[in-house]
Amino acid sequence: MKKFQYYIPTRILFGKGALDGLHKQALPGKKALIVISSGKSTKANGYLARVEEQLEKAGCEHVLFDKILPNPVLRHVMEGGALAKETGCDFVVGLGGGSSMDAAKAIAVMATNPGDYWDYNGGKTGKGLPLVCDPLPIVAITTTAGTGSEADAATVTTKEETNEKCGYVNEKLYPAISVVDPDLMMTIPPMLTAYQGFDALFHAVESVINKYENPMGEMFALKAIEYIAKYLPTAVKDGSNEEARSYVALANTLAGFFMMCTSEHSMEHALSAYHHSLPHGAGLIMISLAYHDHFVKTSACDEQYIKMAKAMGKHHAKDAGDFIDALAQLQKDCSVDQLKMSDYGIKQEELDKYAVNARESMGRLFACDPVSLSDEDVVKIYQKSYR
Repeated sequence: MKKFQYYIPTRILFGKGALDGLHKQALPGKKALIVISSGKSTKANGYLARVEEQLEKAGCEHVLFDKILPNPVLRHVMEGGALAKETGCDFVVGLGGGSSMDAAKAIAVMATNPGDYWDYNGGKTGKGLPLVCDPLPIVAITTTAGTGSEADAATVTTKEETNEKCGYVNEKLYPAISVVDPDLMMTIPPMLTAYQGFDALFHAVESVINKYENPMGEMFALKAIEYIAKYLPTAVKDGSNEEARSYVALANTLAGFFMMCTSEHSMEHALSAYHHSLPHGAGLIMISLAYHDHFVKTSACDEQYIKMAKAMGKHHAKDAGDFIDALAQLQKDCSVDQLKMSDYGIKQEELDKYAVNARESMGRLFACDPVSLSDEDVVKIYQKSYR
């Protein structure tokens, strides 16, 4: 039995109508910076107004920062951190999808620390310095089921000048409170539902094949895989199905409880670092079959792939390749089996560039792979995935 540690200090409010009880919680401050995306849905669907009402019921003031892009960028992290300082905010609320929650975490860092966020980040040009001060406390309210950011201590930000899309992990970034209310997810369009669901799926899959996996993490991951395989196709086809939305939301949070990503995420981040219109989940879908087929052929983690195939409904699976079949079928069932890199401006002759970027920006995830991937292997996976 492997030795392991497990730690998550986040109080999670899960279930239909959970947002309505936020004001009853012991919020971690008296003035919140609410971080949302630059899009219209958070306001148009009434989610922002509902959160503001909850804060006011709890006796909290609030300030809005509404500039976050689908892939959060460094300049907005710095701007949001400065706004939090200037207005005297003592906690941060991330309201929206993974981009808003991730940005809220990074902003919480810069609201209390000097210098530039990249001083503390890793990647090619990051300095990796320790934080001078603890970040502001965070409340995460997720309106999507994809990133698991409401349950983990990680955040991803892009430095546009150098095309670095890098993760940063610090246990001080676990949200104090997270709200997972499926009612906030009912309006997500079908394709975004699929992209987000597959993002959660690959968080779980990568955690199972990860060479640092452990029984606790595997327990959460396999249950997440089971729920996504069973309920995501329904959520994509009928977004008003409350049962399907609830189980996909739960799967996403379960995947976030133990998220140990492999180089699959590094490889996708390299693509969307250059092509900001590429949804993270879509990029993962594009490379996933070739990526996992590579590891299946190494026979390095056959047992793990068989377990995941069974979780996806192939109850009599005996071969690691059964997982590839189940994954391909799930992509068809969710109508995402025909995605093309070329539709997002990715050129086949530039694939070497992404392979270099993947290792330079998030090379530490390659150390989690069940067997080592060479640069040549990475390029071959891109090539097999390219359309």
